[in-house]
Amino acid sequence: MQAGQVRNKVDFTLAPEDLFLNPRVEVGMTLLETPEFTWRPVAPARISGFAASAFDSINVKLNGLIRSAERTRKFTRAIEYNSVPVLLEDARYVKSYKMARDRLILSGAAGARMLNRYRWENENGPFDPQERLSDYFARCQGEEGELPVLSGELETDICFAVECRNTFNYYHFITESLSQLTVLDDLDFTGDIYFHFPNSEDKQLPFARKFVDALFPDFADRVFFERAPKDYDQVLTAYDLIGGHFQAPLSAVEGINRFVQDPVREQGGITDLRARVALAVNSVNTALFKLRQRALAAIEGKDFSHLPKRIFVGRDSRQSRERQMEGEDTLFEHLKMFDFEYVVFESFEPLEQIALMAGAEMMVSYHGAGFTNMLFANPEAYVIEIGTIQTARFRWGDFWPLAHASGCRYINFFCDLRTETPETEPDFQRDGLVPVAMSDQAIGRVMAFVVSLLNQHPTFSTPATLSDLARELLTVGAPAQAVSLLENHSDLVARHVDLCLLQADCHKDLDEPKSELLALDRAHKADPSRWQTLVRMIWCANRCERPQVIRWALSRLKADFPERHDAFVSNHEWVRYVA
Repeated sequence: MQAGQVRNKVDFTLAPEDLFLNPRVEVGMTLLETPEFTWRPVAPARISGFAASAFDSINVKLNGLIRSAERTRKFTRAIEYNSVPVLLEDARYVKSYKMARDRLILSGAAGARMLNRYRWENENGPFDPQERLSDYFARCQGEEGELPVLSGELETDICFAVECRNTFNYYHFITESLSQLTVLDDLDFTGDIYFHFPNSEDKQLPFARKFVDALFPDFADRVFFERAPKDYDQVLTAYDLIGGHFQAPLSAVEGINRFVQDPVREQGGITDLRARVALAVNSVNTALFKLRQRALAAIEGKDFSHLPKRIFVGRDSRQSRERQMEGEDTLFEHLKMFDFEYVVFESFEPLEQIALMAGAEMMVSYHGAGFTNMLFANPEAYVIEIGTIQTARFRWGDFWPLAHASGCRYINFFCDLRTETPETEPDFQRDGLVPVAMSDQAIGRVMAFVVSLLNQHPTFSTPATLSDLARELLTVGAPAQAVSLLENHSDLVARHVDLCLLQADCHKDLDEPKSELLALDRAHKADPSRWQTLVRMIWCANRCERPQVIRWALSRLKADFPERHDAFVSNHEWVRYVA
């Protein structure tokens, strides 16, 4: 075996304490200064998913996956984890990892891949890798060490190095590698910058260099792409503090538990290794926020008025694995009637791509790396992804951090698999991602949703289909469009209590208590047998100061549901005074 091959190997059979560097108690990595924060809660994006298969059996599974994500994956707040510059001693860049003193640095997405690799390479070994990792992190969490801070001066010609998953995948390069350069923003850095990657040089695509030049022009002539392995006596790099989440003392991270759902908390909370996926999809590192800010600043003052506001994003099969969606042409033909344009991101220069998303009112596409550009979307944008049961199960969370960073509305319609047996879910490890197939029914569903967002509502004859669409609009944060849709079907709404209650929910979301009260009144007339409607009317009437309505609703509650009336009055003292 050649020396270069030896230097490019990592032995994942080692015990975790011999494989991973714990920078709080071991030498090799030093912060340049004490960070302002390690983590902090931030407003989450509005992320929604809907089952849109042509098969009832698949929709049942999809709805289960969506409910599970709502219960176990979504936090009440997103978590911003800081990204900071650090100094590595005796460093090595090997494959897509970085090391110090022959131990791997758990940082960002690369750190997550290391943990996955450890489990995969030892799954048939003499020990349980998951249990061994959990024991290791439990020992780390029991120690109260601090991350060391540099006390001396840096050498003026020191380099900055970045580990790359590869230099041909747009998503991985932009989110994981390019974003690391933002930690240099507050440094007077004069050295060279190296991107180290494991793929052969001929696989590198031009976008990597183009985005460096466009977003970091001050560094452009000092940036070099060099294949791993590479050794440094000393080197600067970025450290995503989320990488050390499970190595940190409990006191430093357990506060995140107040933002997690009960099922996660009951399984040990966010300090338990089993919560790693939930933490990852709800976290966004500071480097992504800074990259977004830098990108938007780069397009400021430039004229991009020629770019469309409504876009369907296709693929350039010359630069990506082709996974064309069945039904793509039909879907776009419908979208085109509402001023959508067909775009391929790869055909635009970097600043045009950024401006395209920053100015987009709505983006529609099927699952792929193009959703990386959601990082640059404006907060009012609707970003609609067409996926499958595979993306719902394995890939839905990939883009959540980007949605959190931009604050846009990220919506998924999970359709069917483009296979001869679409009701059979393929083996993901063996078959990879299978292309999407959109049935005519799914195309109609997506189009009804899209045009309703544009306030051009379809007409329905059944309450079920009307309810489904209005509820989708409310779920994604478009209550005004949902109200407009329901008002266009006022005769149908008045006859069905569920539609009246849904209209009340929309007005509540819009903070319109008077309109909410009117909708509740219609709900009571449509179905007087529901005591819950009367109780809700009492609360709503109190909000908009309608004591006469409160007294009327209490009298109806007492006459028709005496036990409910007595319980409600006894539990709420203020009602007696109004009555």
